[in-house]
Amino acid sequence: MDVDRASRSGAFRVLWERLKEHPLSRLGPGLITGVADDDPSGIATYSQAGAQFGLNMLWTMPIAFPLMAAIQSMCANLGRVTGKGLAANIKATFPPFVLRGVVLLLLVANTLNIAADVAAMGEVAELVSGIDRHLMTSIFVFGTLLLQMFIPYHRYVFFLKWLTVSLLAYAAVLFTVHVPWGQVVLRTVSPKFTLDASAAAVVVAVFGTTISPYLFFWQASEEVEDMERHHGTVPLVRDARAAAVELRRIRWDTWSGMLYSDLTAYFIMLATAVTLHVAGITDVDTAAQAASALRPLAGDLAYVVFALGILGVGLIGVPVLAGSGAYALSEAMGWKEGLERKVTDARGFYGIIAVSVLAALAIQYSPISPMKALFWSAVINGVVAVPLMAVIIVLVSKKSVMGAFVASRPLIVLGWIATAVMGAAAIAMLLPG
Repeated sequence: MDVDRASRSGAFRVLWERLKEHPLSRLGPGLITGVADDDPSGIATYSQAGAQFGLNMLWTMPIAFPLMAAIQSMCANLGRVTGKGLAANIKATFPPFVLRGVVLLLLVANTLNIAADVAAMGEVAELVSGIDRHLMTSIFVFGTLLLQMFIPYHRYVFFLKWLTVSLLAYAAVLFTVHVPWGQVVLRTVSPKFTLDASAAAVVVAVFGTTISPYLFFWQASEEVEDMERHHGTVPLVRDARAAAVELRRIRWDTWSGMLYSDLTAYFIMLATAVTLHVAGITDVDTAAQAASALRPLAGDLAYVVFALGILGVGLIGVPVLAGSGAYALSEAMGWKEGLERKVTDARGFYGIIAVSVLAALAIQYSPISPMKALFWSAVINGVVAVPLMAVIIVLVSKKSVMGAFVASRPLIVLGWIATAVMGAAAIAMLLPG
């Protein structure tokens, strides 16, 4: 008996070591950031775009990819070069009102986003398991909170990276339905729609959930977190010897993570376009509603795969939302921060995480509908992101901030294009129909 137990224990250790050596485990913050971008609120937005406009919103994703990757690369470079998160860099460079306004808006938007995400996860869990959605929502909230507070991030992130595989669910859905690939290619490059206020609202929502403020803060702070976890590593402005290797790693990690995210969003939009839109279902409020609507149209397999994907990305998205707000406010206030720290060493940081997710849970029992907030929270993020993106571009262009590692001209050009695209979409949305 003892020999068998020892044998099983040894086999488990071997498996664990092999998993840790897997290439997936060596990827950096870009992968987590990319998958968090496709959280349940993002799934709802992409589903709404596909249901309402069919194949005619697919063009947004090829355009969004280089723009989102450029902005996230800037944030990652900012963190690794300066050794400080985005909020700390804004604090050191801009007047106090800029930081206060950005952090306040971020915390409000993140709390609403978390409320929408956990509500969608609870609804999906009820659909799949039959267990009450409010109970499942509470389990998800307290589960993610306890994991963030009591499990060191270098262990927690290992499981988050494996959860990123859940995004493959949306590619799998396409194998269960008929896809007119010729039309898909044509409408991706030549869409047909009228750019009225309704279409502009969807465009800004898609870009808003794809290029989202909380991801900026998370990406920069996670580069700092990774750097501090490897003792002896210093910011590149202080020691440039590792610059070539580190900047190449960031470029690969960020662009590949954003590509994974962008392709998934494309697949979600496509899946709902060829099912819900074709069936005349053009109004989708939540990711769970999209999953339910798929069932009679595409079968149980598509429904289950779509639903499980929502749960997987939700378990990544909620910690990133809560963590990004905690990093931002802690840096603004000068508090100790970091998911590697113990709760007793960073009470303010973990307090923000706790307040964010518990406030989100409270919304489930209030008159506020997190369901209706899903789509419009993405619209609000799209508007808020515009000035923040301008601030990021200014930061990475300053030698006083980045030293010899100011952003390249192509990256800056892509950043300004991203800012202009989102600004134009926001203006178009606000114009009378």
